[in-house]
Amino acid sequence: MVEVSAKLVGELRNSTGAGFADCKNALVEANGDFEKAVTILKKKGVATAAKKLGRAANEGVVESYIHGDGRIGVLLELNCETDFVAKNSEFRKLARDICMHIAAASPLYISRSEVSADLVEKEKEIATAQAAGKPQHAIDKIVEGKLDKWYQQICLLDQSFVKDQDKTVNDLIGAMIAIIGENIRIGRFSRFKIGEQ
Repeated sequence: MVEVSAKLVGELRNSTGAGFADCKNALVEANGDFEKAVTILKKKGVATAAKKLGRAANEGVVESYIHGDGRIGVLLELNCETDFVAKNSEFRKLARDICMHIAAASPLYISRSEVSADLVEKEKEIATAQAAGKPQHAIDKIVEGKLDKWYQQICLLDQSFVKDQDKTVNDLIGAMIAIIGENIRIGRFSRFKIGEQ
């Protein structure tokens, strides 16, 4: 398997608007060839769906999910562009699935952009200290890898979906965007567990 840098993945994300995991997988499949990776994403419809992400999503639903005999509860605002889609059974099912995922996976943030720079810097310092003694280029890769794993633990869109570990929550939303032809985004969520603040 070919190694692809986070920088190259970031460039592909900026170019296509596709999710991190989709970009990384496309680059691996294309052996690091940027143009081939773009083609792969287009064939999968991810790039097309990503173009819709800039459109306003002011409709949607607030979905709730209660689990474990009432010990865990989730409220989720899932937005779309029209009330027609908000009433769609597939859209409602997506909202329900994301609520269930939040109950099981306990994300702290929706996306990486919500994580404070101070927190990221602390995580980088920890990862750098753990990699001490290795060559600088190896340290950079180790820190990058540890940060990616950390984001996958705390950011909802980066987490592997509980019902299908091969997809991230972002992939799940992207697939629905491609099907319904409207932008979908997570507005906000709250997860409650008895005894936790």
